[in-house]
Amino acid sequence: MSNSEQPDKIHLPRTSESEPIKKIRHTTSHVMAMAVQKLFPKAQVTIGPWIENGFYYDFDSPEPFTEKDLKAIKKEMVRIINRKLPVTREEVSREEAQRRIEAIAEPYKLEILNDIETEPITIYHVGDQWWDLCAGPHVDNTADLNPEAIELESVAGAYWRGDETKAQLQRIYGTAWETPEQLAEYKRRKEEALRRDHRKLGRELGLFIFADPVGPGLPLWTPKGTVLRSLLEDFLKQEQIKRGYLPVVTPHISRVDLFKISGHWQKYKEDMFPMMAESEEDKANEIGFVMKPMNCPFHIQIYKSELRSYRELPMRLAEFGTVYRYEQSGELGGLTRVRGFTVDDSHLFVTPEQLDAEFLSVVDLTLTVFKSLQLKNFRVRLSFRDPTSDKYIGSDESWDKAEGAIRRAVETLGMNYFEGIGEAAFYGPKLDFIFQDALDREWQLGTVQIDYNLPERFELEYVAEDGTRKRPVMIHRAPFGSLDRLIGILIEEYAGDFPLWLSPVQIRLLPVTEEQMAFTQRVATQMRSVGIRVEVDASGERLGKMIRNAEKQKIPVMAVVGAKEVEAEALSIRTRASGELGSVPVAEVTEKIKDAIAHFGNF
Repeated sequence: MSNSEQPDKIHLPRTSESEPIKKIRHTTSHVMAMAVQKLFPKAQVTIGPWIENGFYYDFDSPEPFTEKDLKAIKKEMVRIINRKLPVTREEVSREEAQRRIEAIAEPYKLEILNDIETEPITIYHVGDQWWDLCAGPHVDNTADLNPEAIELESVAGAYWRGDETKAQLQRIYGTAWETPEQLAEYKRRKEEALRRDHRKLGRELGLFIFADPVGPGLPLWTPKGTVLRSLLEDFLKQEQIKRGYLPVVTPHISRVDLFKISGHWQKYKEDMFPMMAESEEDKANEIGFVMKPMNCPFHIQIYKSELRSYRELPMRLAEFGTVYRYEQSGELGGLTRVRGFTVDDSHLFVTPEQLDAEFLSVVDLTLTVFKSLQLKNFRVRLSFRDPTSDKYIGSDESWDKAEGAIRRAVETLGMNYFEGIGEAAFYGPKLDFIFQDALDREWQLGTVQIDYNLPERFELEYVAEDGTRKRPVMIHRAPFGSLDRLIGILIEEYAGDFPLWLSPVQIRLLPVTEEQMAFTQRVATQMRSVGIRVEVDASGERLGKMIRNAEKQKIPVMAVVGAKEVEAEALSIRTRASGELGSVPVAEVTEKIKDAIAHFGNF
């Protein structure tokens, strides 16, 4: 957690369908659209839903909206609200709805109408002057809206239907709450989110960059960021070694056929990077190579390279494997949504009898990881299949066995869980760890999956104790999930103020003058020799400036080196966790830092 204290939080209502906040936001979006069309008669409305923390409406307007326009729209909204207009629901036939739309010449409404399959058609009116196709719900009267709890936030571009080949629209975002206090708390949290934004902090702390010549969604890790990645990888590798995992390395590309066998090509080829084929004929026949979107088929090939005995199981293959997925550019977001990312992937091949114990062991590893990273606010989701969907492979029997194993595990451990029907992978159910960050946002991190289906598709076998050939069960497992996403979340969770063991630079030595430089460099060499990550500020700046620079870089420990410190073989210590500690012998500083690192603590 960040060392900075968090103010008490005002309760912000959850936006579920049963709560009034949804009605408030939905109605406010209609009031905004009404205000826009009053001020800009040529603007045509498209869609305007409520969303988490607010609402938006898309407009086709001949002129771009400005910040000045947003202020004018908000003033008009206040006038509409103060008129205390009734918000009424009307049901009409499809033909009547079409007649009314054609009368006001709004083609977007007509296209929306054509997509509505049910009848009658519902229309919501704000007073007797404005209406839109809508299923609701809404408040009864604009008087139920509090103008002081509403704010228009920004304008962004958006394509009609999300299709970049169609008309480009203007999207106005806003937020609406029940009280001004809730709005104020929302704005405070937005400011806190900006302060913690991993994209901003990543640049300021020199951890990673994105470069246009390389391409969107492809982070470049700087030396300090690479240290951070390596620390997390080494930490998990050591935990895995204790539990009998075997490291493997697999290629970044493979034949398409591999993913046809697994079923990924049929299910997700649109999310894979375009196939590399040697000829147009090969391309037409889907013959060629793709960049790997996941690691499991590769690990399966390693298992399958020789006939296994039950004595070799469980076999736990682990890899920090980089995978590539063709995310749309509009979906990319810093490190949390990228096109190339590293997964702490492992695949366990177990006998049916070993499944429960191995699953519990994997969950224990994931909990150990979360504890070490101080990620305490999480719950688990039982991601099961939707029986009514046809996107899943395998028999009902195999799915029932896999889901039963996951349910037994969480009940054995007494974990707080909820079910997510339809959230399963196409080949098996999952146990997903949903982490809530310092801003109450939820992220999926670790996942554990049980899979009876890929062993069947790849015809995996082992020789059982009685000499017969049997099918192993697979466990797919990733405690971090995406290493890149994890780092983005950790940057924001710690606000860039990493714990000592995880900080790319653990101590910075600040020599007061050039006369102390030789001693300072000797201390740095001694510390590096025992594994401490140390920097020497050789800038020649005044001491106050060096301290401020170290504070900006969020260095956990700063050590001032003056003439008195050289004479005493000591360092004047200042830490972010405990403040000024005074003069401490170099040997004692070194031992305290080593001990704090070993125990995931602070100096």
